[in-house]
Amino acid sequence: MQNLLFALFLLIPSLLRATLDRVQPLTAAQIERALQHEREQGIRIMPPRQKITTFLWFDDAAEEAIRFYSSIFPDSKLLSETRWGEGGPVPEGTPMTARFQLAGQEFMALNGGPQFPFTEAISLVVNCETQAEVDTLWKKLIAGGGEPGRCGWLKDKFGLSWQVVPTALEKMLQDGDPARAKRVMDALMQMDKLDLRRLQQAYDQR
Repeated sequence: MQNLLFALFLLIPSLLRATLDRVQPLTAAQIERALQHEREQGIRIMPPRQKITTFLWFDDAAEEAIRFYSSIFPDSKLLSETRWGEGGPVPEGTPMTARFQLAGQEFMALNGGPQFPFTEAISLVVNCETQAEVDTLWKKLIAGGGEPGRCGWLKDKFGLSWQVVPTALEKMLQDGDPARAKRVMDALMQMDKLDLRRLQQAYDQR
């Protein structure tokens, strides 16, 4: 009996390899068909959790900030929250932490009191495909007491810094012609809200 068990033990790796060799990975088409079936059946497909999440420390305005940002960006929502009890730095019942989504990207917010205000050392970059998108987001983000800054930077009314940037700018600044890239940078340094037409003119100049 012992010999039989020992022989089976020795055969297990070979049996596993033979089984795995017969298992074929799913193709992209098969995965898409499975996802489509889940959508048709009304099954909620949970996205993978982000590995790294931006954490924002507010004084006591996290709840207001989340509502404000969610009104600006599509695909935004509150995901979960906790609230302060007695003895916290803000009144009892005030949201303590909140997990929320902006444009499909996950963030965390904390109402932690006034010890640590935002600085320009951290900013959120918004990539815009058109000038109209730049104009719209710029106007909305500085609404209610925000401040425009130089080179596409601004502060919203909570003091958080943003960069509202046309996606074409990266290509212009990385151009293999140093003179072209310098003209674009020189034009950029003269702007508050970025003007894609003027940047393109500097890039195209001969």
